[in-house]
Amino acid sequence: MSGSGVRFTETMRGFVSTSALDDYQAGFERGEADDSPLEFTVTVTADDVDALVGDRDHEADLEGTVTAPALSPTPLKVEGGRFNLLVRDAEHAGARQMLYSMPLVSDDGRRFHLDGYKQIRDEDGMDLWSDTTTLYVTVHEGEGTTGPVAAKGIVTIHAADFAKQMTTMRGVGGSPLDQLKAMATFGRMFAGALNESFGGVFARPSAFIPDAAPREHRPLTCGPGEAHFFRTDDDVELRLTRFDGGPKGPVILAPGFGNSATAFLLDTTEQNLPEHLHAEGYDVWLLDYRASPSLASGSTQFTLDDIATYDYPAAVRTVREISGAETVQVMAHCIGSVTFLMALALGLEGVRHGIASQVTLHPRAGNLNELRAGIYASDALQRLHVDTLDTDRDDDMGWAERLYDRALQLYPSGDEPCGLPFCRRVMFLYGEVYDHDRLNDATHEALHEVFGIANMTTFDQISLALRKGHMVAADGADVYLPATDNLRVPLMFLHGEHNRLFKPEGSQLTYDYLVEKNGPDLYTRTVVPDYAHMDLFVGKDAARDVYPLLAADLDRFN
Repeated sequence: MSGSGVRFTETMRGFVSTSALDDYQAGFERGEADDSPLEFTVTVTADDVDALVGDRDHEADLEGTVTAPALSPTPLKVEGGRFNLLVRDAEHAGARQMLYSMPLVSDDGRRFHLDGYKQIRDEDGMDLWSDTTTLYVTVHEGEGTTGPVAAKGIVTIHAADFAKQMTTMRGVGGSPLDQLKAMATFGRMFAGALNESFGGVFARPSAFIPDAAPREHRPLTCGPGEAHFFRTDDDVELRLTRFDGGPKGPVILAPGFGNSATAFLLDTTEQNLPEHLHAEGYDVWLLDYRASPSLASGSTQFTLDDIATYDYPAAVRTVREISGAETVQVMAHCIGSVTFLMALALGLEGVRHGIASQVTLHPRAGNLNELRAGIYASDALQRLHVDTLDTDRDDDMGWAERLYDRALQLYPSGDEPCGLPFCRRVMFLYGEVYDHDRLNDATHEALHEVFGIANMTTFDQISLALRKGHMVAADGADVYLPATDNLRVPLMFLHGEHNRLFKPEGSQLTYDYLVEKNGPDLYTRTVVPDYAHMDLFVGKDAARDVYPLLAADLDRFN
């Protein structure tokens, strides 16, 4: 404990309504029309700045008065108020909140409770000022927040009040030098949290602290899993992880490119996909194919043809041998999906049903991703002798990757602004992989665990397929689409409605093509409203919105 802290006084003014109680903006507008102001002047005190910074709740004391004529003809006194500075918003990726909790008492002894929050999120436009100066207010009758709502509205910091607030910022306790240090510590914490939410050219050079203690994991309801290593016919070691939940399946889950299969196992939501399928009685197998950053092969050069030719046959063969099942089901995502379809086209045996998520034999990149994603920069990067790129930052990286890392601090973030450099690397390397609005904060913070290195050779082939309009071999040979007889397998094509990485029209084209060639009975297509790409599997509400769709389709073939 430093023994020194900080203190400042804040005045906010606005309007609340005692009748429009369902919406903050409506409460403000009705309150303004009814001349029902609410204003307060409060002093925030953190006696120990180290405790303020170190505590994840960043809590400080709050005292002062609230003037609200609609509630009391005289000012209400704040008794034992609490202020939380820039705490993480658990339901929104990368967002922070400032929380105000004010127990209030009137001169005649009546009690109220003012509950307010400022929402700090980077959205379109210059919203830093409005985010940090706008407080959404609910006043409850009685003690705590369980009583009836008495008033609702919005208050803000006016420019003159903000200027005055700056003059009240001071250190408390200890020597003058200790107070100065406390002010500096507070300033760094405040600026750092805003950088994380708003980022831009001020983003930190590292997305996370490499030597930080590992985060705590919750126990998985499907158990720890059983690892099975196996080798392909071209002698590459891969891994399957089994979660045996019962007689259904077996079902192989294959992740996207540059992801380990633990992407499906993130424990930052109440339930992940393997847990859901395990609970439904499925024998679940997670596949780390050669693009997985958790395998030695992830840092080598290979093509999508290698994954289709060697990885899927070996994986299906291994699952059948160990489980004793005659056939398997496959749920594959992104590059895992298109290589699964390529493997089927090449004659993959032992698969009775599959779900192909987001990328099919007719990939269509989003317009902005065509211009900025790494798949179109692969030739230039290889000329700089950059054969692989990583979503993690290596302190020993060479000059070319250092240049790349610095350039990303100026890189435009498009429709999904985020200050975390990890997200900027993902944005550059792949495009808009997830919709931030669909992630909770814990998932946003943990995603770096499942991403890693990616090779430029594979990006070359994806780029070639995009130019051709359909999947071709790395040498340009048209070997996949003509093999429609091998694609006479029940398939569901799954797509997120708002996928800006690979547009939904791609899966529509493949669906239409196969229906034309093989008839409509084998194929279905499902577009999930309001979802994008990877958030179909790691989204905060995916267990409610997406997993039942997958289980229902798998159930049709059990």
